[in-house]
Amino acid sequence: MIFLLNLVWLILGGGLLAAFGWALAALLMALSIVGLPWTPAALRVADYTLLPFGRRIETSGNTPVNLVGNIVWFVLAGWWLALGHLLLAVGLAITIIGLPFAWAHLKLARLTLAPVGTAVVSTPLRRRAF
Repeated sequence: MIFLLNLVWLILGGGLLAAFGWALAALLMALSIVGLPWTPAALRVADYTLLPFGRRIETSGNTPVNLVGNIVWFVLAGWWLALGHLLLAVGLAITIIGLPFAWAHLKLARLTLAPVGTAVVSTPLRRRAF
């Protein structure tokens, strides 16, 4: 089921477009020497954006360094990525079948506000008892 959700996410859910936006943000951060500290966070979220189902984001804590890093990130690149995720979520929420993908875009929009100090972890598979 996770494979199917990720496949539909890439093709119809806007996952490829959103991951491209994150990769572009990482590239722009890497090209400007000042943005190098934010490049790993952007690449980590770009990877998560490609295949979000079956994985989740965990924060490592709100340290002062992470707080300052997230504020600078939001000013430089976070707001336009969040806007893109919100627009994709609204477009997908119009249809019933697009609701899980709209919810994923809303989670990604929230992550866009503060990607520094996060880690991508796999969600353990749950076994159903019949």
